[in-house]
Amino acid sequence: MARHTLDTIPPYVFYELDDRRMAARARGQQLIDVGIGSPDGPIPAVVVEAMQQAAADRSLSGYPNFRMHPAYQAAVVGYMQARFGVTLDPSAQLHALAGSKEGIAELILSHTNPGDVVLVPEVYYPVYARATLLAGAEPVYVPFLPDGRLDLDALDPALVARAKVLIVNYPGNPTTMTVTLDELARYVAFAERRGLLLLSDLAYSELSFDGFAVPSVLQVPGAERVAVEMHTCSKSFNMAGVRAAFVAGKRDAIARLDRYRSNIGYGVSTLAQVAATAAFTHHATIVPPIVAEYRARRDALVQAFRAGGWPVVAPRATMYLWLDVPAGFGDWEWVDALIQGPGVVVTPGMAFGEAGRGKFRVSFVQSAERLAEAARGIVASARR
Repeated sequence: MARHTLDTIPPYVFYELDDRRMAARARGQQLIDVGIGSPDGPIPAVVVEAMQQAAADRSLSGYPNFRMHPAYQAAVVGYMQARFGVTLDPSAQLHALAGSKEGIAELILSHTNPGDVVLVPEVYYPVYARATLLAGAEPVYVPFLPDGRLDLDALDPALVARAKVLIVNYPGNPTTMTVTLDELARYVAFAERRGLLLLSDLAYSELSFDGFAVPSVLQVPGAERVAVEMHTCSKSFNMAGVRAAFVAGKRDAIARLDRYRSNIGYGVSTLAQVAATAAFTHHATIVPPIVAEYRARRDALVQAFRAGGWPVVAPRATMYLWLDVPAGFGDWEWVDALIQGPGVVVTPGMAFGEAGRGKFRVSFVQSAERLAEAARGIVASARR
């Protein structure tokens, strides 16, 4: 009997990391966990208030809207206009999602068939490849140029001819790489020439520093003909547990996603959409203090590494450092050395694809003081 597609996919690396973390705690070890990028800050007060009020609303007894709650639509339209200068048709260019990870998987599953190709950055958020494999399609990994741009010219034309989707992720997780609007325009042009759906994962749209404003692919003239973009409340608003996001852009792609979702579910929780409505309505006041906290954490972490002799470059976006594993260690050897030594949990680079091997990710999910302590422990472990 042929194996089911699911059985061919290797175990999720984060499960293995979690097993190591739990084993250490079972031994009584105290850990500084900077592995998974799970926000530790509070949900903004205005969002909490909105959820508390909505929880008593009788309308929650019924099913949610298939596509999107009208108030959520209005909030997102206002946000996209104010933040990026992008005008959207709420009836045709928006869809609510229970987190952008789920939405990325559903877009891939609704746009590919067995034998198709999805073009994935060579270092990638795992769902890009895993959803592709679940669809029976083939992930083809696009190498990076030294400046972080995708080297589309390096691709085999025969594979590009089978491609249905091109995924871009800037600011990048885990790479922290950013690009300009001009570079996003290059991806739009490539997708249009090749008849691809361009999927932009913009999970870190608000987490940028030092005067850098993250662009949206939908700012590119004509992008709405080929592109969709994922936005989420998880990182920018400390709402990862709420599971609220949206996708915006190409009308046909949104309609196809809606057809897919309506066959397997019944919309996104109204309570989550109410929370997201409050978040995007008040983004201008919510975001700055969250970004200021991450900036302080970034600076403390970078300073501690530099003090220990590591020439770390401060990223201008995301909530991560992406660093080289010291010579003499494999990915899991390094992870284990840090857990068993200073009690620091990091994510191995191989979690983000074979091209990530030899790297590790540190997340800004502890206080500045604890992050500095973690950096000192990492530096000391590398010297042993």
